[in-house]
Amino acid sequence: MEMTMTQEEHKQKTARSYKLILIFAMVSMIMMFAGLTSAFVVSKARVDWLKDFQLPTAFYYSTLAIIAASVTIHMAKKSIQKDEKSKTTVFLLSTLALGILFVILQFAGFGQIVESGYYFTGSESSITTTFLYIVTVVHMIHLAGGLISLLIIIYNHFKQKYNSSQTLGIELGAMYWHFLDFLWIYLFVFLYFFK
Repeated sequence: MEMTMTQEEHKQKTARSYKLILIFAMVSMIMMFAGLTSAFVVSKARVDWLKDFQLPTAFYYSTLAIIAASVTIHMAKKSIQKDEKSKTTVFLLSTLALGILFVILQFAGFGQIVESGYYFTGSESSITTTFLYIVTVVHMIHLAGGLISLLIIIYNHFKQKYNSSQTLGIELGAMYWHFLDFLWIYLFVFLYFFK
């Protein structure tokens, strides 16, 4: 006896598949950052490690920006689930603006580090600043992926592809943004306490 899948069952199965793929990708990223932070800890034993290095103030503000972006993407998901499309638009565009602000603040933080006389490469660089640069840039590369996916979500939203019964794209985007938020907070706390 052959059983056919209903459209709703097919939609649920597809959603589970996409979520599992995203979770697999996020676990892979966690493993990569665990390796980077482990190397950071091992390198602290080097004699050229900076003992008095302070994180730039722009990194504190960028942390607030990415937390706020996580809140706004969550609100976008909640709004589309209630078919509040105009609120969804506001929250999606706010998330995009906060994501861009995060990137701007990261570059401002790099500028503050250089202004303090610490360089990322060359003869005047240190292992501390090089590691900080690598960890932050790798996170920003993942954030670039988040911004691209957010632009696709916004485009699809304006094309009326999301509603209370079709929220998968926004749900996946929210999962990834929450992950980016968690990852940056982990990196920020790690760098704050283990620098």
